[in-house]
Amino acid sequence: MSLEELVVKARSYRRFAEPQRLERKTLEFLVNVARRVPSAGNRQPLRYLLLHEAEACARMFPYLRWAGALKDWGGPKEGERPAAYIIVLTDTDVSREAECDAGIAAQTIQLAAAERGFGMCMLGAIERPKIQAEFKVPERYQIVLVLALGVPAEKIVLEEAPASGDVTYYRDAHDVHHVPKRMLKDIVLGD
Repeated sequence: MSLEELVVKARSYRRFAEPQRLERKTLEFLVNVARRVPSAGNRQPLRYLLLHEAEACARMFPYLRWAGALKDWGGPKEGERPAAYIIVLTDTDVSREAECDAGIAAQTIQLAAAERGFGMCMLGAIERPKIQAEFKVPERYQIVLVLALGVPAEKIVLEEAPASGDVTYYRDAHDVHHVPKRMLKDIVLGD
């Protein structure tokens, strides 16, 4: 699979085949790929908390917000929820600013997951203080993102954004998730 095909495959999945659990060694593989990406000043401040057991995943779920553009959808129902999570943290003893590092690492994890047939959703709309308390994360670690993972259980279609420029994602009558993307001519400036 080419990099372009992999990028297209690596969508923000929000529904998963929940009973198909991901093993810890799979999560460790994904983090191992990400640990080798560039890091600002090579400080490498990111740390990862891996959740794969059903009980831990159930404890995480209430602290997440899903698909803000889908106003009438409350998130994945039982049986469609993520089979694992990776909590991306910044070790503030190393650096206080790591959003760029976290973005690079999260995208790398998403690509590596897609290559192995898994889907992922990067979640920033999360209840950080509650997650910190629930999973007893020491104060020196700041939660940046939660990565929800599993076997995808939905169809996602990329399409050209309409002339109006509206890029709001939506689900059609067949529950297919549509993601409008701006055209190349609309995002490249100059000649």
